[in-house]
Amino acid sequence: MMLWASIPSPGTNVIEIGPLTIHFYGILIGIGVVVAAVVAQRRYERFGGDPKILDSVILWTVVIGFAGARLAYISTHTARYAGRWYATLFIWEGGLALFGGLTAGAIAALYTIRKHGGSFPMFTDAVAVGLPLAQAIGRFGNYFNQELFGTPTTLPWGLEIDPAHRPTAYPDAATFHPTFLYEALWNFLITVPVILWLERRGKLARGAAFPVYMMVYGLIRFLTELLRTDTTFRVLGISRNGYVSLGAMIAGAILFRIAQKRGARQSLLEATAGDE
Repeated sequence: MMLWASIPSPGTNVIEIGPLTIHFYGILIGIGVVVAAVVAQRRYERFGGDPKILDSVILWTVVIGFAGARLAYISTHTARYAGRWYATLFIWEGGLALFGGLTAGAIAALYTIRKHGGSFPMFTDAVAVGLPLAQAIGRFGNYFNQELFGTPTTLPWGLEIDPAHRPTAYPDAATFHPTFLYEALWNFLITVPVILWLERRGKLARGAAFPVYMMVYGLIRFLTELLRTDTTFRVLGISRNGYVSLGAMIAGAILFRIAQKRGARQSLLEATAGDE
């Protein structure tokens, strides 16, 4: 006996309070940022670092990261803003390229953490858990915007999409793969638990947690990219982000091997300050 026949889409993506319009997408992104920042600070301190220096580091990492994510998305969806350039500022409509944000944010983090005398490997270990949690929370903003879903499906957890949001290739399909949900659940149930499990058993050297995130998250992102219908570029059936995901997994494997060779094993319970 099925518990449901499909997942309904929300009737609205905003909350209206008088003249004020609040978008669920923005709310969930904001919650995700706060969660990531709190988790990163606590982990950085437990690894032996000074959490006070992270206030400035996190601020600039988030600001530059969001700018990079937005610019990366706009650069691949220019047609969406033809004749309405001002809409490039409407982040609440959706449109953030994760890999662009990660790249820009990493550069900002590297500069600011070293400027304040902190440890970059320790910082990457600290954000390796908060980041996938933030992504999982933020993905539900895509649910409210009815975006980032996959191909049509008749599975019980198929996502109902309004006709106005359906891809032109599938105008008559009613339910689609909720790829945003697949990614969110993977981060909640796989990415974060795997990193914490390895840490608690002293399996990871300093700087190795983030490469684990790159490999584990890269896998689910590659798989969901095969299902998504909103990509604008594909080669051999693989989207641009699909190739980036493969690159992230390969780079993660290389960085993981380097970190494991160069650093001594550490755990949250027995962490010490300084780089190994």
